[in-house]
Amino acid sequence: MPKPTTKSNQEPAPKKAPKSDSRDEEIIELTLDLQRTRADFENYRKRVDVEKQAARDAGASSAVLKLLPVIDNIERAIVYTPEELKDNTWVQGVAGLVKHLEKSLDGLNVARIDAKPGSEFNPEFHEAIQFDEDAEGDKEVIADELQAGYMLNGRVIRHAMVKVTKK
Repeated sequence: MPKPTTKSNQEPAPKKAPKSDSRDEEIIELTLDLQRTRADFENYRKRVDVEKQAARDAGASSAVLKLLPVIDNIERAIVYTPEELKDNTWVQGVAGLVKHLEKSLDGLNVARIDAKPGSEFNPEFHEAIQFDEDAEGDKEVIADELQAGYMLNGRVIRHAMVKVTKK
């Protein structure tokens, strides 16, 4: 027959940590989780803002790139206008149209890349389509702008096509 157990025969019960210590640890753990969640959300919000801006820029860039050939053709028409028609009011109106388009592009933060003859060739902004092989010199400069280049918000969306020579 088993012996009746008494308090003296039993092993002492393990001491439990005071409840306040376990609660403090839980509070610390939950606080750290909350801080990580807040940081993750803040990073997510910033990333979404950057992605939204990139999408806006891509849309604006796409729209502007579709308009640039129209501007190029109008400018070519003005350049090749016969001398006897230069004072014609219709021709002057077309020239005014180009100025109006340029103002509109300026309002969209679109700027024309400087590619004047004599300015230094920069491959970040210019695309060399022709090169004067006979020229001598140590500095590459633009001989002629063949097609205008444009920047949107300081970023090149179309390089200026140029003829390059040495000086």
